Amino acid sequence: MPALQPQPETITLEQYEALPEEIRAEVYEGVVYDMGSPSQDHQAILTELLVFIRSYLKKNGGNCQVFPAPFDVKLSDSPLTVVQPDLMVVCDKNKLDGKRCNGAPDFIIEIVSPGNPADDYIRKLYYYKNSGVREYWIVDHRRKIVTVNYFEESILNVQYSFDSTIKVNIYEDLYINFSEVADVMSI
Repeated sequence: MPALQPQPETITLEQYEALPEEIRAEVYEGVVYDMGSPSQDHQAILTELLVFIRSYLKKNGGNCQVFPAPFDVKLSDSPLTVVQPDLMVVCDKNKLDGKRCNGAPDFIIEIVSPGNPADDYIRKLYYYKNSGVREYWIVDHRRKIVTVNYFEESILNVQYSFDSTIKVNIYEDLYINFSEVADVMSI
């Protein structure tokens, strides 16, 4: 009979909040996963998208706010699941408590980490879809592809190249020209 694998130790929200500030981590079903530091291209793309979306929201009014990482999103209390999307739009201010977003944001963008692309393409896709995120984009700057998942309409894994202009489906008139976003990349 094969030996049983030891189960990872799980943590509570209080233990997560007690982690040192310099530790970048996410929690999936109570298990802590360390996050690596983002690259220059990652941060440049994040900044462009943040400024573009923030300008759109400011110009059009409404209740939505945009937040860049690191900003916690608690998707579940039991078992504890806390993520830090690269960029998120939250339209329900009741989900915000000053420390985090409690529940699913409306729109999330993740920029793929070269060391662990499966995290964005598989794990986060699963959690975001099942927690009620309306729309989830995966920006893969190495492959120069944006993958759009519009969960409200069951539109999954639609890929666009970086020379595309892509509609943000949760808005009637928000389009992002990725050739402008890609201009900030160093490679």
